[in-house]
Amino acid sequence: MTKLSVNINKVATIRNARGGNNPDILQVARDCESFGADGITVHPRPDERHIRYNDVISLKPILTTEFNIEGYPQKSFVDLVKLVRPTQVTLVPDSPDQLTSNHGWNTKEYFSLLSDLVSDFNEHGIRTSLFIDADPEMVEYAAKTGTDRIELYTEPYASGYSKDPSTAIAPFVEAACVAKKSGLGLNAGHDLSLENLAYYHEQIPWTDEVSIGHALICDALYLGLKETIRKYKECLKI
Repeated sequence: MTKLSVNINKVATIRNARGGNNPDILQVARDCESFGADGITVHPRPDERHIRYNDVISLKPILTTEFNIEGYPQKSFVDLVKLVRPTQVTLVPDSPDQLTSNHGWNTKEYFSLLSDLVSDFNEHGIRTSLFIDADPEMVEYAAKTGTDRIELYTEPYASGYSKDPSTAIAPFVEAACVAKKSGLGLNAGHDLSLENLAYYHEQIPWTDEVSIGHALICDALYLGLKETIRKYKECLKI
């Protein structure tokens, strides 16, 4: 079954708004795991506006599921990942001041950079994933870097889902098929929600993992964290 990794960045945003340690990031991570999450995702940024580097270090020893660290591979991020040694590192092409991820890597243009990074992380026993758009050519070049997985940037699917689900999912099915043929593991993330997740999974059931944060935390405000995670897990059942 496709794994659900809960991105807890938004919880850190709430904590940082008032200072102190409420909500407690470590406890939230433990609760997500106890409620059925298959992994925890964090995306530390240079300005530490949500998850802080110290949070990442503190999370590693208390987690019992997969730990996924996302981010742009500047030196401080690379050093952090190699220090913590999570299950997976997901490389994203974000600028330091970017509000949120809004595109994937051009794996052809940045092939040399990504190949070197993948090799470095693999030598440290860390699974690698490249955040890319649903473009067959980008998938093919990602495979050539030696990465273990790709993560499809799903905002275009999410924004088009309410108008025409079959049209919105089509390029993602095509890219996912290329990934499968290339021997790549397959992740997905960005704006997946209770509204659109089940259909995505029905069309691409071989997805290894979905990483969901913003929508899941918003749903938890109304449904509670335990019930929200249960509902997202239901969307991933075949």
